[in-house]
Amino acid sequence: MLHNKVYPFYFTLGTLILYIVFFVIPAVMGLGYAFTDWNRYSTDVNYVGLENFSVLLSSSDNYIFYARNTFVFTFTTIVLKTVLGLLFALLLHNGIRRLRSLYRLIIFLPAVLPMVVVGIIFRSVLNPRRGLLNEFLQAVGLGAWTQQWLTDPHVALLSIMGVDTWKGAGYIMVILLAGLQTIPVEYYEAAQIDGANAFARLRHLTIPLLMPALVVSTVLSILHGLKIFDVVYVLTNGGPGYSTEVLYTAIFKEFSKGRYGIGTALSSLLFFVMVFIGYFVIRLMEQGRTND
Repeated sequence: MLHNKVYPFYFTLGTLILYIVFFVIPAVMGLGYAFTDWNRYSTDVNYVGLENFSVLLSSSDNYIFYARNTFVFTFTTIVLKTVLGLLFALLLHNGIRRLRSLYRLIIFLPAVLPMVVVGIIFRSVLNPRRGLLNEFLQAVGLGAWTQQWLTDPHVALLSIMGVDTWKGAGYIMVILLAGLQTIPVEYYEAAQIDGANAFARLRHLTIPLLMPALVVSTVLSILHGLKIFDVVYVLTNGGPGYSTEVLYTAIFKEFSKGRYGIGTALSSLLFFVMVFIGYFVIRLMEQGRTND
């Protein structure tokens, strides 16, 4: 019996060692450097206590503004991607019968494109002078709606949210569609016999039974939103000004400037925020499912 319990451990030992060497040890070292003044201009690394975190949390710099941008981006894209993903999943599961696989592929296709490629494509689409979007709006008589999509500080972050939603909605759709296919058809037949209309079936049957898939998609969307970097870097590089700067582009720029202590402090702080929010959301949605 003991042999049967120990034997599988040998298979995981190699992976465990690699995980410790390449993730745990660098993470612990990074957390340690967050309490130092490590930078490229000095060979001395001195312990400074909580000074780096004090700088990050003070209002004397722009980090609070970057955090606000990150959370606005994360919350907005979660709502948009979940609503669109659920709509697509319901249409494919219940409405569209013919060519279902083709529609599923078309909706999911943006999710497999690298974010850098998506960013380069949309830099062309959103170009204010020769971009397809402004050209299309003018062609259909909506010229007043044309915008400086990536250079107007009031519009640029919204444009990036739209691009990220376009790319991520198909991925959420796949998760929710898989959840819908696990719900027994007999439940819907019984609800229809009891006189429940489509909205009542969605509210009291589909959403509660889809909650495990919603938890997964929400947590993945939170982690993606808080770590957003590549599409912001390619589309605006945080500009115009600092209007689209988010935490990960700020971390990248801190390391580019050689301010490694501040960069590791910001990375560590964001890591703990992500762990806390992920844990809180899972507990909250699990509690909601239990109450239903």
